[in-house]
Amino acid sequence: MTDWEQSADILQVRAPSLNFHVLRDSSGLYLIDAGFIGGRILLRRALRRRGWHDEPIRGVIVTHGHLDHILNVAAVARESGAWIAAPRLDADHYAGRPCYSGWSRVTGCLEAVGRPLLGFRPFVPDRWLDEGDFIDVWRGLRAIHLPGHTHGHMGFHCEQLRLLFSGDLFASYTEARLPPAIFNSAPEQIPRSVAAPLALDIDGVIPNHGSSAPPELHLRRLRDLAAKLGPV
Repeated sequence: MTDWEQSADILQVRAPSLNFHVLRDSSGLYLIDAGFIGGRILLRRALRRRGWHDEPIRGVIVTHGHLDHILNVAAVARESGAWIAAPRLDADHYAGRPCYSGWSRVTGCLEAVGRPLLGFRPFVPDRWLDEGDFIDVWRGLRAIHLPGHTHGHMGFHCEQLRLLFSGDLFASYTEARLPPAIFNSAPEQIPRSVAAPLALDIDGVIPNHGSSAPPELHLRRLRDLAAKLGPV
């Protein structure tokens, strides 16, 4: 567990290629996405290590509709009684009927195989999220629409802690990189979405695909990426 996780009541559930996050406040736990293959097992292990295993999961907040982020959402909500909040513009993904075009049709084919194979269960969010919506949990989260990866892709800005959960806006390991072309539904929108967080009052960024580096380093990498992409 890193210092930033400890100080902010954040738990990062790490997998080989994808992380998701648990937030804790006085009423319980809130997930930002719910992982991919083995995600529920990883979640249980991470909660036990942190000593949060007896605390209720109250809500699941979705960044976007790709299968590696929503595979376990319905099961977690069913088991825990948690509500689901998710971007409105990715509704077709939650229903198991996403519409892909261009290079992203490759993702559509992969997901079409993966949904029945991995036991995906469609779901209807209890709350639809749009740009600027406020989620009054943890330290407060503001929905920031960052389209391109999917049409509804969102980040979540904690104004109090000056942090942005950036979903799949970029991957950050040794440097920031855009998601591969086959995963992006509206690639023409990505440069503007990469630039958008830099107008926010933030000190750090927490991506879903990234190393365990502190949020401040991920933000520096994002700035470098935006500079490479140029003005929008």
